[in-house]
Order: sequence, then structure tokens, then C-alpha cells
Amino acid sequence: MGLVVLHLQLHGLFRGQDLELGRDPDTGGQSTYVLELARSLAVRPEVERVEVISRLLHDRRLAVDYARPLEPVLPDLLIRRFAFGPRRYLRKELLWPHLDGLADSLVEHLQAQPRLPDWIHAHYADAGYVGALLRSRLGVPLVFTGHSLGREKRRRLMASGLDPRQIDAQYAMARRIEAEELALAHSDLVITSTQQELEHQYARYRCFRSERARVIPPGVDGRLFFPPQRGLEERGVEALLQPFLREPARPPVLTICRADHRKNIPALVEAFGRSRLLRERHNLVLVLGCRTDPRQLDRTPREVIQQVFELVDRFDLYGQVAYPKQHRRDQIPGIYRWASRRRGVFVNPALTEPFGLTLLEAAASGLPVVATDDGGPRDILHSCQNGLLVDVSDREALQRAMEESFGPPSRWSRWRDNGIEAVSRHFSWDAHGCRYLGEVQACCRTLHASAAMGGQPRSVPQGVGSSPLPVGCCWLESGIQ
Repeated sequence: MGLVVLHLQLHGLFRGQDLELGRDPDTGGQSTYVLELARSLAVRPEVERVEVISRLLHDRRLAVDYARPLEPVLPDLLIRRFAFGPRRYLRKELLWPHLDGLADSLVEHLQAQPRLPDWIHAHYADAGYVGALLRSRLGVPLVFTGHSLGREKRRRLMASGLDPRQIDAQYAMARRIEAEELALAHSDLVITSTQQELEHQYARYRCFRSERARVIPPGVDGRLFFPPQRGLEERGVEALLQPFLREPARPPVLTICRADHRKNIPALVEAFGRSRLLRERHNLVLVLGCRTDPRQLDRTPREVIQQVFELVDRFDLYGQVAYPKQHRRDQIPGIYRWASRRRGVFVNPALTEPFGLTLLEAAASGLPVVATDDGGPRDILHSCQNGLLVDVSDREALQRAMEESFGPPSRWSRWRDNGIEAVSRHFSWDAHGCRYLGEVQACCRTLHASAAMGGQPRSVPQGVGSSPLPVGCCWLESGIQ
């Protein structure tokens, strides 16, 4: 009898193909990670079935895909959608009041199945909260991956100048941190992407136990992300970007991310605009998700896009900066290769970056990088040796790093080759899935052996339980900083 694995991916727009990455702040790299991990597990011989639980949506603004209760992805991979909260799409900060209802529905559903999952893997704080309730009620082992942690995000947003009250109001930060503590208290295994994330981000939580954590870097799909090849042109990409650029052959500074304050895009535009060297020799390409009318965006992406427009005007960057309104997901690999052909550089200026999957995508595509000296990029550049780390909160340092990245051509070529080789060696989904299965199965065997020997259930710190968040959680924010 093979393994049955259940993943919880509750927010954002999640489906089995053509992920709408960058459509809003909730649909980003986490969605890619969950889908690729589920795919890699579903094709392994020891796995019988993988299911991903997501949210059922009936919203005329969205594709009908999200209204399908069941979506087969592979023969042994299924997305199962549950209705919780209103029928329309909600950003993740508004889902908290509806999570207890989802947990009740999941308990009822799982108890009606012929067998319970071998483990549940919860992704992000909202799923971690639901996963903790399931762990408490059903006894199924819980694996937790935070992807982005509230304490670190709040620290970085405060460093950028945002008021703490505004942060808590906009991001429901106190509630999120409470949920992360609850998830860590009930988790049997925590999977992180980097050692830095484990030591400097998770370690700030009272309920985190390092002996229950494992570092397993995610992978890159080598079928999609690869260096430029002779005879394979990116004509669709040229049509997408050239209308913005007077001299499209210039080596570009490229970034691909959501329009979110944490991504720090205005600082990138300002650093480019203030650099005479960059303006004379290079272009700036900003792929910030898709939009039709900026006025119809949610507040955060609307504010970021408006800041970009104002900075382009302030520094008179017309003809030197591209910010396409629409792109298809299948164009992203070609955008990386388009930039690599022109000997460009990929820049990740995020204030906080739990991992940085785009850095691996860029490296696999033959593009050197400049990245925030925070979180995952440290581990990636340590392995890849393909660019520069920089304190992105220092605009002048960011400007100097970008200028330096276009240094001697021989160094650019060395960085390109280093990145391509390191990604193929260290960062593949097959290797990630193999390591993942080994670590989780070892954890489950330990739990079963302890139970068979009459071991006591693992204790949960006082004040943390399976009750809804407002109950018994006030100590978290008052006692941990």
C-alpha cells in the first residue's frame, strides 16, 4: 500500500496548469513550490496518491477552473477544492474568520475516507493553523512550511518606514504570527528552504524546535528554464518588450516579481534612474504580474505600480524601461533567456526573501544575479557563485552593485556558467522530492515507534491549543519580540 499525502494550499489562485503568478500578492512562488512538489511526489513509485486542498471560488472575475470541486492533474495527483467563506475571491488577510469552518469540513471529509493521509503538509500560516487543528483532532502527522514568516516580514516593513499599526491593519500581522506559533507547536516536522531561514527567522518563534526542522532547497524545472540555444529565438518576448525600448539590444536589468511593498521595486527603479552609467548603457525590464486597468488593482499593487509610474516620470526613463501590462506564464522562461542573450543581469531587491526561486530560474537560464542579502539568496549564491549580494535597504549600495554586475565580460561569462552548472547539480525537483520523502518518512516512523512503545504525546506550550485564534494566544505577541 503506497503513501497518501495531503497538502494544504488555501489562499491565492491555485490550479494544476498555467498558474496566474503575479496576478496578486497571494499568487506567487509558494504556488509554484506546492504544485511542483506535489507533481514530483505523485510520480514516485512509493506514493499512491497526492491531494492538494485549496479554496473553491465562484467569482465572475476569475477563470471557471477555480469553481471545479475536483481537478485531476496527474493520474495520482488531484486538487480538491472546499468552499469556505464567501463565494468570491478574498485576499489571505481576510480568510482568518473562515478557517475553523474549513477545518470542520476537512475533519468530516477525512474521517469518511477509507484511510487517513500518512501526513499533512501545511503551507503558510493560514494552512498551518488549519493543519494544527487537524493534527489535534485526527492525530495525523503535520509537516509545516511557512514560506514567508510574519515576524520577519513585519521587521522588514518597519525598517522600510511603514508604521507598525498600518502593518498590523493591512496584513493582519498579529493574527498571522499567532497562527505560526500554533502551527509550530503542533508540527512534527518543519521544512525550510535555507539554513538562514531556520537559524534567523524560525528561531524567533517560541514554539520552534530546531531538532524538528530540516533544510531542503526547492528545485527548478529544467524542461522550462535553460540557457539560450541556437535556433531558439524569443520572438514573442521581443514583441512584448520592444515597444517600450528605444534600444532593445542593450543589456537589461531584469526583475520578475509581484507588485508588493516587500519586493522593493521602487528602490530598484530609483537606483537605476540615479545611475548615469546604467541609464547610458542599459535598459530596465519590470515584469510585475498582469493588469488591465491599474485603478482596478488591490491597494498594495496599485500603490506600487503608481510609485513606478511616478519614478519613471521623475527620472525621465521613457524608452529605457519596460513594464508590460500582460504576459503569459509560459513566456517567463523566454524572458530570462531574452535577457541572457543580451548579457543582462537579474535583480531581486526584495526587503525579505525566504528563498528566491526566481534567482534559480535566472541562474538556470544563464543570467547572473544581484540579490538581497537576506534569507535564501545567501544560500543560493553560496552554492552558485553567480553574482552579488547587497543590502537593498541602502539605495546607493544597490546602485553600486548593479553597476558592478556589468563589469568585465569575462566575469559575466563565469557567473553565467557557474549558475547553470550549480542549478543542474544542486537544485532539481527530483532531488528535492527524494530528500523530502526520506525526511518525512523517517519522522513518521519515529512517531509510530514512540506510539507503539506507549510514548506520551508531545507536549504543547501553555497557551497554545486547538481553539480558535483569539482564545489563549495573547501571550504570543506580548512575550516574544
